Amino acid sequence: MSEVRIRPRQVLVLIIVFIVLLLMVHRNGKRTCDGPVYLQAMYSRQLTDTLPKIYAITPTYARPAQKAELTRLSHLFMLVPNLHWIIVEDSNATTSLVRNLLLRAGLENRFTQLNIKTPPEFKLQGKDPNWIKPRGVEQRNLALNWLRANADVDRHAVVFFMDDDNSYSVELFAEMIKIKPGHVGIWPVGLVGGLMVERPLLDQDNKVIGFNAAWRPERPFPIDMAAFGISLDLFIKYPQAVFSYEVQRGYQESEILRYLTTRDQLQPLANNCRDVLVWHTRTEKTKLSAEDALKRQHKRSDEGIEV
Repeated sequence: MSEVRIRPRQVLVLIIVFIVLLLMVHRNGKRTCDGPVYLQAMYSRQLTDTLPKIYAITPTYARPAQKAELTRLSHLFMLVPNLHWIIVEDSNATTSLVRNLLLRAGLENRFTQLNIKTPPEFKLQGKDPNWIKPRGVEQRNLALNWLRANADVDRHAVVFFMDDDNSYSVELFAEMIKIKPGHVGIWPVGLVGGLMVERPLLDQDNKVIGFNAAWRPERPFPIDMAAFGISLDLFIKYPQAVFSYEVQRGYQESEILRYLTTRDQLQPLANNCRDVLVWHTRTEKTKLSAEDALKRQHKRSDEGIEV
């Protein structure tokens, strides 16, 4: 058998090729963390296991735009490494539509899918305006029950009520991880309450002394559900903190917060409440007159297709 001789030049070429490949792999790996400084910092903390988990609670219900709304939200979870999605369906059973969407987004280990039906007497009927009855009460309370029973109470985490029709900046979640144990963080919300922005008012020491709310400013906490995040330990400490049907219109936020904090204990975030990182947007009700005409002919445009 003849011997195979490797020349020094061949060894050098192989070494150079190997080094180039290593550099390419390293460069491609770094690209996953490219982006704004605040996002890079979150990824760095994730690697050292020091990044607090954020539990985002989303009530949802079946409607034509449901998949579109949830798909838009799922992109946030693809970007933010410490988000855990507790998605609660207003139904008698969890649906394959929601589960398939979560799996398709690559969130296998980062979601909890629950379901509970809203009692008929509290369901919106026909052309009822969406403000006439409290929404998401059963779903948010079920999510809180799940957290109290399953979350790791020895690790600091944050709870956020994340409606499926709002618009969120990724930077908002970088702000949430600044929430201290035992505190409620607060920030402005755009396009809500008849104002361009609804926000806390701070004194010279950056303490909350009031709010600029135009609608029912007498509420204890005249803010939107998207305006705050809550340290998980507060929900463990105060198990009576739940949402209720027995409150006035617009008082759901005050109902939950009255158990957990006072105005002067609120922790202002988002550049001392000067940056707007979440907007109270709403999707226009889908017009399907042509689809209704098809159904009268026992036909569908989406036959065999999940939309």
